[in-house]
Amino acid sequence: MLLTKKSVELLAPAGNWETFVAAIDAGADAVYLGGKHFNMRMLKSDANFDNETLKKAVEYAHAHDALLYVTINNLISDDELPELEEYLKYLNEIQVDAILIQDLAIAQLVKNLGLKLTMHASIMMNSHNNAAISKLKEYGIRRVVVSREMSLKELSELKAADRDFELEYFVHGDMCICESGQCIHSGVLFANSSNRGRCMKACRWPYKIMDEATGEILPTKNDGDYVLALKDMCMFRNIPDLIQAGVYSFKIEGRMRSADFVSNIVSIYRRAIDSYVADPMGYQINEDDWKNLYENRVRDYSTCFAMNKPGSEAIGYSGKREPRFFSYAAKEADLECDWLKDEAPIKAKDDKKPKLIVKAATLAHARQALQNGADILIVGGEVYRPNKPWTLAEIETILDEAHEKNVKVIVNTPRTTLKDQCSELQQLCRDLNEIQPDGIMAGNLGAASIIYDCTAIPVFADHSFNLFNHVATQFLQENGIVGATASYEMPYPQVRTLIENSAMPIAITVHGNVEAMISDNNIPAMNLHYNPLENPDLNDKHFALVDTIGGKHSMRMDQLNRLHILFTHDLCLLPYIDKLMGAAAWRIEAQDYTPELTGLLTNIYRQVIDGTLADKNEALSKIQKESPRPLGIGVYRHKKSY
Repeated sequence: MLLTKKSVELLAPAGNWETFVAAIDAGADAVYLGGKHFNMRMLKSDANFDNETLKKAVEYAHAHDALLYVTINNLISDDELPELEEYLKYLNEIQVDAILIQDLAIAQLVKNLGLKLTMHASIMMNSHNNAAISKLKEYGIRRVVVSREMSLKELSELKAADRDFELEYFVHGDMCICESGQCIHSGVLFANSSNRGRCMKACRWPYKIMDEATGEILPTKNDGDYVLALKDMCMFRNIPDLIQAGVYSFKIEGRMRSADFVSNIVSIYRRAIDSYVADPMGYQINEDDWKNLYENRVRDYSTCFAMNKPGSEAIGYSGKREPRFFSYAAKEADLECDWLKDEAPIKAKDDKKPKLIVKAATLAHARQALQNGADILIVGGEVYRPNKPWTLAEIETILDEAHEKNVKVIVNTPRTTLKDQCSELQQLCRDLNEIQPDGIMAGNLGAASIIYDCTAIPVFADHSFNLFNHVATQFLQENGIVGATASYEMPYPQVRTLIENSAMPIAITVHGNVEAMISDNNIPAMNLHYNPLENPDLNDKHFALVDTIGGKHSMRMDQLNRLHILFTHDLCLLPYIDKLMGAAAWRIEAQDYTPELTGLLTNIYRQVIDGTLADKNEALSKIQKESPRPLGIGVYRHKKSY
């Protein structure tokens, strides 16, 4: 690869006019910023640009040979769609160079409205495989900000398989412990969704680690309790690695930073990039610039996943360099909600009752659900250890047993499918073509595309798609998906609007263990006095994070070595279930339950659907007695997600 000045783009953040001008003066090739709505930095009222200032910024950037990108990288609710359409038309009119998107509805709207807007896929889309990139390209998306969890080696392989897209990567700034787009803690607890630009950063709370079996708080090998607090990304010492991996756009995080702060970082990266491009063989790190970066750091630095999978060295355990704590531990919702009792029920599209879906951890769980009235079983996908992954033989067995009872079986797949998992998914599709389940559930857009191309089996979208509006369902239907689960961050009024406006059948999760975060970091192994390579059975143990008010957040490792952090309360909508009769399906998440509790839950919700439940309070008491965690209504305590 022969390098020129056009081989790399230095992309700077701006939250106000002063910072915007400073970034361009410091040498940024492009600047990304947000309007007053629809972006990922909504907590600071004096940040972002009104429409007139956006127009002025486009003109200024172009006059200084720079590009301007506008972020529309949050999830959109149905009531925001009319305003969004007008905003997209305005951005098209003032000729911004690109918009940065998360919600699939925006890609659909740009297509429907015939706009000439260039689109970039935000990191919040969690794009991590070539199948997803190919699908996004069909909608005119030519640049992808890839997942934070991908190494430069994986980026290089992604780029080698498809040269016809631009690869953007965060090279400096704030990082998340959770996979992009998959953290719902802030949205459920505070109604301030991280996917809607209002993250309250529960990952920056202090936590103790507890052995769930004994209740013992365990000693850790690290100095401090901020066990989820990732250090800031800094790739300054790895400029050649980034360029040779095929990264085109070097993205600096920091739209809430000051003009001086942004100017300093941009100028330092500008000098390093120019120096390497001009003379790769003679390139040396400018140690004075490194000293400047280091002495002016906010948090300490890490290369996170770029060079290899990080360990404890990537966490700021002491919390001493945290610039701001956005929130503190708070109690999750219990079952009481006075205003919800008065809400109108979901309007049914027909006289059909909801289908009862149960996600079963093992064959024993599935059989309990089958015996107690499930209409649809979800099997496979991510399984919490010590349970074992579903085998093809077990899938075939439950399929035969289910079909004898006229019950359908959907085979789930992991929400994250990197290159190796994509190959495994293709093989799974080949095998499922032989045994013919009633559906396959995808966890991401690339997986859905692979399944659709490899089989004629119906494809379903899991909750990890973050479905938040009915236009996104149009995108899904256009791409062969026949059913989906609503986002877990949607309060009742918003989920009601979604269902009533969607042609696609939408499932609501009504009960179960819900994951606040999923992470590629093994938090127990990084903190406790054991080596999972020497003691792999300890990955089967159940640990919990204990927050400062005593809330216990269960941690579960799956067979792919990803960590699932649960809410302190399990979701239970039984007290308000009559309002949900208009949904196409109710879903029970039972992968962290015993087979017996799975059967009990299936039986109770079956009786509700059939109108035979004699005493809801008695049923609730039975559930509470057997549940491993307290029960609550999750995001349904809120009237709106902000």
